[in-house]
Order: sequence, then C-alpha cells, then structure tokens
Amino acid sequence: MARVSERTIGYGYILLAATCWGLLGPVARWALEAGVEPLEVAFWRAVIGGVCFVGHAVWLRTRRGAVGVKRRHWPVMAAFGLLGVSLFYSAYQFAVEAGGAALASVLLYTAPAWVAAIGVAWLGERLTALKAMAVALTLLGVAGIALGGTGAVRITWGALAWGLASGLSYALYYPFGKHYFDDYAPATVFACALPVGALGLAPLVAFAPKDAATWGALVFIGLVSTYGAYLAYGAGLRRLEASRASIVATLEPVVAALVAFWWWDERFGPWGYVGAVLVVAAAFLAAAAPEEKP
Repeated sequence: MARVSERTIGYGYILLAATCWGLLGPVARWALEAGVEPLEVAFWRAVIGGVCFVGHAVWLRTRRGAVGVKRRHWPVMAAFGLLGVSLFYSAYQFAVEAGGAALASVLLYTAPAWVAAIGVAWLGERLTALKAMAVALTLLGVAGIALGGTGAVRITWGALAWGLASGLSYALYYPFGKHYFDDYAPATVFACALPVGALGLAPLVAFAPKDAATWGALVFIGLVSTYGAYLAYGAGLRRLEASRASIVATLEPVVAALVAFWWWDERFGPWGYVGAVLVVAAAFLAAAAPEEKP
C-alpha cells in the first residue's frame, strides 16, 4: 500500500478544520432559535473552548516542558482576548442572528482584505498588485451581497455591519500571530485568551434556560468548532505552507452555505452569489500573495 504523503495529510487536516468552522454558524442557529442570545453563545464558546485549551496547555507544560506566558506579555494577551475573542465571537454570532449563517460566514472572509490594510497601515508592508486586487474584489463582493438575498438570508445593515466587524476582529489574529505564535504554543496562547474573552463577555450575558439539545449545540461549538478546529488547523500548518493552508481554509464559507441551505433554507439572490464568489476569490488572492518581512 502506498504511503500517504505529509502534504496530503496536511490538506486533510485543513479540510477538517474548514468543515468544523463551517458548521459553526448553522449549529449556532439551533441555539439562537431556542432563545439563547448571541452574546451567550459567544460566552459558552469561549468557556468550553478555553477549558479544553487550559487542559491542553497544562499537559504541554508538564509532559513536554512548554514555555509559559511571560509576565510582560500578559497585557497583550488580555487585549487579544478582548478583541480576538470577546469582540470576534460576539460579532460573528450577531451576524448569524441578523443575516443567517451563510451570510455571516461569507462576510467573515473579508478578513484577508482587512489583513492587507493592517499590514500596509501598521506592519510596514507594501500594497502589492495582488493585495490591491484582493481588497477591490472584497469591496465588490460585499456590494454584491448587499444588493439582496432570498430565503432565510436576510440582508440588513445590521447583518452587514456585524459580519464586517467579525472579519475585522478575525484579521487581528494575523499581526498578533506574527509576534507571538513563534514564541508560544497555540494552546498556551488560547489558554490565556479564551478565558479572558469569556470574562469580557460575562457581564453582558443574560443567561437563558436551555434544554439538552441546546446544550449539545453549545458544547459542539466549543469542542468541535473551536478547540478541534484550531488543533486541526495547527496540525495542517505543520505540514503545509501557510499560504496553501489559507487557500484550502476558504472552503469554510462553502461548507457553511451548503449546510445552511440544507438545514435552514438560506439562499442568496443572484447578486448575492456573485458577491460571495468574489469574496472567496479575494481570499484566494490574498493567500497567494508572497509573504514579506516588515
């Protein structure tokens, strides 16, 4: 039997991560339909994922001698927890509630355009032709999506604003990762950031009564779409170049759109589909751009 190459295994891990992330929005709608507010969904995602990562980080430190977070880095970790977890997780859930899972997932992938803007504004990177094209396609894609939806896709200013906010806050992972993911294991970083993010959300949450099915949806989001997705993506990155991994991960909105159509009858109008394709194409272009040293 032919041996499976490391690259093939890496693609498999990235596809698994994209699938786990793609299920996040459709599964979150189960909780939202059951009366759980978006902020509470975001809170339990951070809590459940955080518990998993804390256990993982403790195991890494005791069994493999992983480095703990230095005291001088704690303020930055706390800021990342508030922006990359509290804001990102809540904005995405508000986008799902306002416009549906398919729309939220597509707008999340405006992140590469935000990354390009952040790189030019703060990291000293050049605005190359590929990056400029990615930004232009993203803007055109969002405009196409804004022209209208059908079925359970609801195009409103609120849905667009929350979706774009989730893309912007998700883009913050890029400059943060540039500085800290080389120094610390991802499990160590998320073991700090997720609990801080949960604490940032806690005062804003109105806890609703939940049945077993709703708890199942919340546990799935924290365990599979957060902890499992990050682990699978990390395993894929160890076997693939970052640009290739990013391109494969753009299958996430495709998975989300298919599942949302199957479960919730979420359908875009013709211009909405054109816009969605342009956003995904922009993510491909941004991932294909060669990396630069600031």
